[in-house]
Amino acid sequence: MELSPAVRALHPFTTRDFSAPSGRMSYVDAGPPDGRPVLLLHGNPSWSFLWRDLIGALIAKGRRVIAPDHVGMGLSARPGAFLRLNDRIRDVEALVSALGLREFDLGVHDWGGAIGFGLAGRNPGRVGRILVTNTSAFRSDRIPLRIALCRVPALGRLLVQGLNAFAGPAARMAVERPLSPEVREGFLLPYRTWSARRSVADFVADIPMERHHPSWAALEEVERSLPSLVGKPMLLCWGLRDFCFDRSFLDGFRLRFPQARELLFPDAGHYVLEDAGPPAIEAAADFLGGF
Repeated sequence: MELSPAVRALHPFTTRDFSAPSGRMSYVDAGPPDGRPVLLLHGNPSWSFLWRDLIGALIAKGRRVIAPDHVGMGLSARPGAFLRLNDRIRDVEALVSALGLREFDLGVHDWGGAIGFGLAGRNPGRVGRILVTNTSAFRSDRIPLRIALCRVPALGRLLVQGLNAFAGPAARMAVERPLSPEVREGFLLPYRTWSARRSVADFVADIPMERHHPSWAALEEVERSLPSLVGKPMLLCWGLRDFCFDRSFLDGFRLRFPQARELLFPDAGHYVLEDAGPPAIEAAADFLGGF
């Protein structure tokens, strides 16, 4: 996929391809090769574009930054199969192994949290600092009605994949401050067609709300692994106006990681780095760029 000049100006990083178990994975690998690695994991319906300003700030601090697009998302290949949480953890774990990352710091957002904490819980000795932004890594019975509707079989597929009723509205509803036309284009560019949005719909359908859901056990395993990460340096960088990952999820992390530092933005939404801007970017870069 070719990026427009406007999006390329905002996301100027060279991307590489990795043959993940689920298909071709596009990823950014930027900064000094000998810098301490930082792995940044996006959620749905974003891509590595979400992290663009933080990537630049971390490079300036001498960090090596790896930011993959999950298979089916962003600039990665669109698979023919339905990918579950375990598949996505496996894909990122394979990338980490292929790149030879013995130790790394981690940043997560949205469903990148379940994926990232799944990876970290399986490899606690390899993970250092963890940046947590408006996400989850544990089971919850809370879901906004508008997202619940998008999980309804057939109807959800029509809404999310056919009518673009998830990625499109997210560019408005995930922020409190309107995105510029160029940034909005950047978020939406990979999801312009029905076929390009398949994994957006799959991600929504893979939210495990019921015990019989195919990814319930996988998320339960992620949740059980969280105690192995207690004591890791952690920053909870949170937009308090998030309609989806609200204060109940923030409280869930507080309960499980009482040592975590907090950076709360009362006027920021789900895309906290967009709404909070430089104060959030600088604080996150200082945290992940520390030693």
